[in-house]
Amino acid sequence: MQATTYTPLPTSQPRPMPDALKLALQEAFGDQFSTALVVREQHGRDESAFDIAPPAAVVFAQSTQDVSDAVKLAAQYRVPVIPFGVGSSLEGHLLAVQGGISLDVSRMNAVLSINAEDLTVTVQPGVTRKQLNDEIKSTGLFFPIDPGADATIGGMSATRASGTNAVRYGTMRENVLALEVVTASGEVIRTGTRAKKSSAGYDLTRLLVGSEGTLGVITEVTVKLYPLPEAVMAATCSFNSLADAVNTTIQIIQLGVPIARCELLDDNTVRMVNAHSKLSLPESAMLLMEFHGSPDSVKEQVQTVQEIANDHGGQTFEWAETPEERTRLWTARHNAYFAGVQSRPGCKAITTDACVPISHLADALLDSVTEAQGAGLPYFLVGHVGDGNFHMGYLIDPAQPEERALAEKLNHQLVARALRLGGTCTGEHGVGLHKMDFLVSETGTGAVNMMRSIKHALDPHNIMNPGKIFSW
Repeated sequence: MQATTYTPLPTSQPRPMPDALKLALQEAFGDQFSTALVVREQHGRDESAFDIAPPAAVVFAQSTQDVSDAVKLAAQYRVPVIPFGVGSSLEGHLLAVQGGISLDVSRMNAVLSINAEDLTVTVQPGVTRKQLNDEIKSTGLFFPIDPGADATIGGMSATRASGTNAVRYGTMRENVLALEVVTASGEVIRTGTRAKKSSAGYDLTRLLVGSEGTLGVITEVTVKLYPLPEAVMAATCSFNSLADAVNTTIQIIQLGVPIARCELLDDNTVRMVNAHSKLSLPESAMLLMEFHGSPDSVKEQVQTVQEIANDHGGQTFEWAETPEERTRLWTARHNAYFAGVQSRPGCKAITTDACVPISHLADALLDSVTEAQGAGLPYFLVGHVGDGNFHMGYLIDPAQPEERALAEKLNHQLVARALRLGGTCTGEHGVGLHKMDFLVSETGTGAVNMMRSIKHALDPHNIMNPGKIFSW
C-alpha cells in the first residue's frame, strides 16, 4: 500500500460555458433547459460536505435522444456533462468541479418491460428503487438492492451501490445484466443481454457499473429480480459491548447462515435514532437482522442466530413480524444519517465507508470507534456488517476548520486501516471526489494508469463528469 496525503479537491478551474452552446441548448430543449440560479444550485450539491460552485446550466432529459443530443452539443464545445438523478450521493459525485451541464435524468422514470418469467426488468435511469418495487409487486417479485436513500436505478448502477440486503443478494455489480449508454461522443450503445451469462467480448457492463458517470450516461438498465420470500422476520438484539455484537456477526457469516440483512448500530447511534424516529430501542450496541425463506428455513436461521448471540451475551430478541413493524424498524435504520445530522443542529456530516474481509471486521471497526471517541468529535456508526462494510459519519461545525481537519484525519486513519487489513477504501459509496488518493493507495499507480487510459480512450476531451475517481 502506498502512502498518501489526503487532497480531496481537484485544482482545475471550471471551463467557461460559451454563449453559443447556451443558445443551442435553449433552441434544442426549450423549457427543459435552465440557467436559473435556484435550479443550478439544486443540481450543484449532494449529501457530501463539499462546497462547490453550481453547474452553468441544467438540462432535463426526457428520452435517450435528449441525452444523446445534449452530449453531442457538449462534446462539440468540449463542456463537461454531469449526470444527475436525485442527488443522494455522499462523495461529491455530481458536483460540477469543472463547471458544465448538469444532465438531469429524473424525468426518464418509466419501467420499460417486466419479464417476470426470466426474473428481469428493464427501466429508465430515473426510476427509483421504491418506485420499481411498487410497480412489480403484483408479480410476486422484488428488487433487493437497498442503499437506504430512495436512489435512482441509474445512479445506483453508476456508483455500484449495494446496501442492507447485499449480504444475501449481492450488489449492483451482480444484479445489473445490461445497459444502454450514451457515450462521450453522443453515440448510443448497448452492453449485455437479459441472459444470465455470456462470454462474448469485453464485459462492458461491468466496466460501466461503478464508473460514476465518467465514461458515459446510463439511459436504460436491465436488472435481476427475485421471488418475494414466503416468510420474512426481522429482529433486534442488544449487546453489552460493541465487540460482542461484531463477534456475533462474524460467527453468523462464518457458519454460513443465509441471513438477508445484518446491520450494526453502536449505543451512540441508537440514541440518535431513538430521538429522531421516536423509538424506545435499548440504548446499547445493537444488531438489526432480517431473515428470508420458507417458514421452516426462517425458523432454523432464527434458532441458529439466537444461539450464537446468546454465546456472546446478546440480550432478549425483539421481533418485528408484520410488514408495518418491519417497515418502521428499517425506516428508522435508513434514517440514521439524518438522525445523526439532527443531533447536532447546523452541522455537516463527513461520511466515509470501508469494507474488510469478515475475519478482520472487529479489528477495523472497533479501532475506528476508539479513535473517534478519543478525538471527542460527535459521530454516528452504522454497518452492513454481514459483508464486512461499515460507515462512520463525523459531525462537524462547518465554521470550525479544525473540526473538518480532525474528521478527515479520522477518515484517513479508518481507510488506511481497512487497506492494511486487505479491504477497500469504499464498499459502496464510490470514489467521487473524496477518495481519489485512497484509490491510488488501494490499487497502485499501475492500475489507476490503466483506468486513466480507458478514460482517455473513451472520453478523449474529458467531458464526462471530469475530476472524479482519478485526475485526468
